Amino acid sequence: CSAGFHPVVLQYSPPRTRPSMQLRSQMASTVAAATLLLVGLVGHAAAAHESGRSEVTPVQKVIELMEGMLAKGKSEKHDEQVQFAAYKQFCDDTTVEKKRAIAEANEKIEVLKADIEKYTATAAKLTEEIAAHDEDISVWKGDQKAATKVRELEKADYDAMHADYSESIDALERAIAVLKKQAYDRKQASFAQVTALQKLSLIPESAKRAIDAFVQEEEPTDGLEVSAPEAYGYEFQSHGVIEMLEKLLDKFIAERTGLEKTEMNSKHAFDMLMQDLTAQIDQATQDREEKAE
Repeated sequence: CSAGFHPVVLQYSPPRTRPSMQLRSQMASTVAAATLLLVGLVGHAAAAHESGRSEVTPVQKVIELMEGMLAKGKSEKHDEQVQFAAYKQFCDDTTVEKKRAIAEANEKIEVLKADIEKYTATAAKLTEEIAAHDEDISVWKGDQKAATKVRELEKADYDAMHADYSESIDALERAIAVLKKQAYDRKQASFAQVTALQKLSLIPESAKRAIDAFVQEEEPTDGLEVSAPEAYGYEFQSHGVIEMLEKLLDKFIAERTGLEKTEMNSKHAFDMLMQDLTAQIDQATQDREEKAE
């Protein structure tokens, strides 16, 4: 260096905060420009010193340059601090918001886990109840079919028995009417209605034998007049047969009435059973559908 001139060592301290890529690029360009300018000033100062001219010293120029760079650096540092503060505030706010959202999500997860356990248990319980309803419905429908079959058999038996009683009662009424009429008109005596009773299944065997004996004994002889003693005997015997048939008639009417009452009670019981089973099936079906939804 020339006599009387001491070079100034420049030191540049970067801001403590981390600058952005754009700011660092600008600062690097500024430092490079300042270095070139400083080199030029040092050369200019040396030439001026040799020529003896009285001008602003290079040191003063460098100081002015450094002061400008310092002011610009402070301004840029301030801008970067403001920007960093805004970014930090954004990060802090975002962190708080995310932590709150995570906490709420974790809480919701716990609630959902509890709900899942609850609904799983409920679903298992409903599955068992639906299976029980299905079994009950199946059993009740089976009871309906069985009861219907039994009822059909009972009705068939009733119809057959009622027909037998009605046929027997009708035949007895006709036979009694014939016998009563023949008691007054021996010549017109005809035992077709009486002998027809022997074909009826409800007529007891003892009554059939009595009727058969009466018919064989009292059948009038063609072309012969009936004497008074014979007529009297006929009336006596026919009276006994009529009395027997009337007793059978009363018995059959009473039994048919009892059969009708039994049938009425059986039908009522069947209707009540079917009504109860139908109500149970309908209720179970409704409960099942509600639990299956």
